[in-house]
Amino acid sequence: MKAVGIILAGGKNERLKQLSSIRATSAIPVGSHYRAIDFPLSNMTNSGIKKVAVITQYNSRSLHDHLSSPKWWDLGSKQGGLFVLSPYLSSDNSVWFRGTADSIYQNLNFLRRSKEEYVVIASGDCVYKMDYNEMLAYHKRKNADITIAYHRVPDGDDIRLYGVMEMDAHERMLDLEEKPLEPQSDLASIGVYIVRRQLLIDLIETIVPEGRYELVRDLFARYRKRLKIYGYHFEGYWRNLNNIHSYFDCNMDFLRRDIRNLFMAYIKTKPKDEPPAKYNAGATVSNCVVGSGAILNGHTSRSIIFRKVYTGENSRINNAIIMEGTTIGNNCIVEHAIIDKEVVINEGTQVIGTVESPVIISKGSVVK
Repeated sequence: MKAVGIILAGGKNERLKQLSSIRATSAIPVGSHYRAIDFPLSNMTNSGIKKVAVITQYNSRSLHDHLSSPKWWDLGSKQGGLFVLSPYLSSDNSVWFRGTADSIYQNLNFLRRSKEEYVVIASGDCVYKMDYNEMLAYHKRKNADITIAYHRVPDGDDIRLYGVMEMDAHERMLDLEEKPLEPQSDLASIGVYIVRRQLLIDLIETIVPEGRYELVRDLFARYRKRLKIYGYHFEGYWRNLNNIHSYFDCNMDFLRRDIRNLFMAYIKTKPKDEPPAKYNAGATVSNCVVGSGAILNGHTSRSIIFRKVYTGENSRINNAIIMEGTTIGNNCIVEHAIIDKEVVINEGTQVIGTVESPVIISKGSVVK
């Protein structure tokens, strides 16, 4: 694929509460052993994109650590590579990224030094499997300046949390409004864009010096009449990790065999060298995804268990997400909960939330 990739992974999302207060949204754990960044990054490399820039900003330490070796995503070749780009702060420049367009503007040398004809831009906080070659073929057929992938939001999902698109009968975009109060359609941008590299450079060099820093509001929406912008209908599985409910539901989706099989051999991640999960005598486990190195006692059902989790005897874990390195003592009950990494839940403790409002325990907490 003659394209260079850019993954926008610097956003700040307060709707994820404690989960994003210590990490970038793109670094949030998903599905027992992935991180959110693994999905767009794997989509890039599986589509034949060999040169990818990940643009980071907020709470990026764990994300940098996760991306420390590009070989896990087949990006270690001389012809390509994985480039992790952060704000460049110096005595002459102390400005952090002021928006998505500005983050590209401050790293325009990455695009100028590239030779690929097209750029694929993707958000770093969405879970999906996509072949960008099919979207690029559509982009060429339409002779588009910009193509934006969209997904029809199902009933029950709040369309106001997304960029909402309106299109004519030929799929040309008429309008794009970010998080509208009164949405005019149920078509949500999924944060994947294709544009010719030189055109993107020209547009970014035009809008940012004018004080316009956002791709959606200041480029796509503002230039919708001047440029040929088309929508590409993506019909596959897609989740945006933009709030606690979407994060919880996305993890629970991995309990479905069809979703697990969709990603199992496709999504690459940084491997960990732990032994297989261990189920001690008397443990019962049903409808769970369990990470390596976990040791389970008691009863565990309908839960996502990450690596190196320990659950004690007579414990009951149900409808929960238990992240890496957490220890749950004997005779505990954990239901409708998200337990972050390295939490200790002492013996006999109950952590019980509801379907509408799961309990969230912050990383490193001790619960008595």
